Amino acid sequence: MKTITKYSASSMLIHWAMALIILSMLFLGLSMVQSLAVWQVEAIQLHKSFGVLALILVAIRLINKVLCKSPALPPSVPKPQALAAHLTQVGLYASMILMPISGWLMQSADERTVSFFGLFTLPNLVSKNIEAYAFFREAHGLIAYAFLLFIFMHVSAALYHGLIKQDGVLGSMLPGKHK
Repeated sequence: MKTITKYSASSMLIHWAMALIILSMLFLGLSMVQSLAVWQVEAIQLHKSFGVLALILVAIRLINKVLCKSPALPPSVPKPQALAAHLTQVGLYASMILMPISGWLMQSADERTVSFFGLFTLPNLVSKNIEAYAFFREAHGLIAYAFLLFIFMHVSAALYHGLIKQDGVLGSMLPGKHK
């Protein structure tokens, strides 16, 4: 049986596309909270549309994860590090799901629409309720900070493995030939 050392092309494409979308969304979201600029209305619409896209992509990503084998961590990775990697991955997936859903719930609780680039509009999930809106708004913000922490941990570990350990972990998610 052949040992898998690289992620599939579909896994890499989804990973890097989502990384770009998610980082852009987090920084756009953080800037929107601090601004009342004239561009904010358009930014909010883009933020909602890309949030729907992120939710669709995480569903595709989970299906892809079931269909495509992932490389195992090298045996040299200590068990506590492997556990930390697993928990970080769980946190990343939970954040990828909870961020758009909490945003959708927040918008629903304020009877605002969530449109996907004007192509379709999602149904409201809850009735108008200012207390629910406040709760989901706060949850959306807290999840964003947790998400940033998980991303920092993920990127730090990837760079550690790629630049210091050079054990092939980072290369397994990069196109081309890498150790």
